[in-house]
Amino acid sequence: MVDLNELSSQEIGRRLRIARENAGVRQEEAARIVGVSRPTLVSIEQGVRRVRIQEIQALARHYGLSVNALLRREAVHTDLVPRFRRLREAEDAETTEAVQLLNDLIKAEVELENLLGIQKGRNYPPERGINSGDVVMLAEQHAAELREWLGIGLGPIADVFSLIDRQLGVRLYQRRLSSTSKVAGLFSFDEGIGASILLNANHPLPRRIQSAAHELGHFFGTRQSPEVLETDERFLSRDERYANAFGRSFMAPAESFSESFRRIMEITGKITARLIILLADEYHISRQACCLRLEELGLAKKGTWGWFENRGGITDEHAREVLGESAIVRDPAKTDADRPLSHRMSLMAHAAWKRDLMSEGQLAELLKISRLELRGIIDQIELEERETDDLVELPD
Repeated sequence: MVDLNELSSQEIGRRLRIARENAGVRQEEAARIVGVSRPTLVSIEQGVRRVRIQEIQALARHYGLSVNALLRREAVHTDLVPRFRRLREAEDAETTEAVQLLNDLIKAEVELENLLGIQKGRNYPPERGINSGDVVMLAEQHAAELREWLGIGLGPIADVFSLIDRQLGVRLYQRRLSSTSKVAGLFSFDEGIGASILLNANHPLPRRIQSAAHELGHFFGTRQSPEVLETDERFLSRDERYANAFGRSFMAPAESFSESFRRIMEITGKITARLIILLADEYHISRQACCLRLEELGLAKKGTWGWFENRGGITDEHAREVLGESAIVRDPAKTDADRPLSHRMSLMAHAAWKRDLMSEGQLAELLKISRLELRGIIDQIELEERETDDLVELPD
């Protein structure tokens, strides 16, 4: 059992409040569970009244947590769920699922990092803000500023995921949501944890690339507000119109994208499916995003993409006819999303287990997987390590 004296009353109260809010439990219900008045529960959550171990046990059980998970010194207690809940006018199961998954992923990753003494580097540019001015013009300007700040020029971006995760230090997760989920992505920012993005790994790679660029817009322009991106988003709000325009501008800067278009048009003389395929492939975006960007820049007539769609669209088969085998793009994130844990989380879980920092039971609870799945991951890494033990005997 964790020693209650290791944590202050204020910290225990904060953790209890976050656990209650994440579980969607009202203060009146929580007070009834432990047989106290609502003002007394408020005092406990504020750290004014010291909580008793029996009360912690009852509340933790009601919130679906173990006492150990609630009080462990290194435990990370994030409050993304209520933060997103306040954002949404109407909460739905799909959004709740995605937010809870992001919350769980952040909590597990940060707690393991803390245990292992790993610090994820941050390379955050200043938040720009979008309180005044035309949001589309702002988005174009800010996308160019971020590219300049990163030193990547105006050309195509080969791997926007690595740029977000490694160059900027934003926590990026690509995991599968339920098959009916309309959620394409989530963005959250917390001063202690940093910026985090979750992408729906069920979606095709080009769509996830555009979703990632969209969420990057929230990171750069409107960092303090959590955001849910849905597949049928109409981009009516100022924040959403900005992020959508930022995503298009960041992936396909007007200057270089227009030049690439004109270079092909000099040969074709007109817009064709082949032109769209080649240009989309060059900039690593979807064929729809490519065509709509051409319309936005006045390089194609409004309604061009609709014209293609009415004639069957520009399909993957068309792309294979033009690009050959290169049209089949490797998508390691989908493979990783099929694993119980990502490769990085698997390595950290094994390291925490091997150093006796956490038991199998504690790790399984933290990572939201079964002990059998965890044991399979640990055994596999252990076997790999034993197979390379002879490396240490090689001469320097």
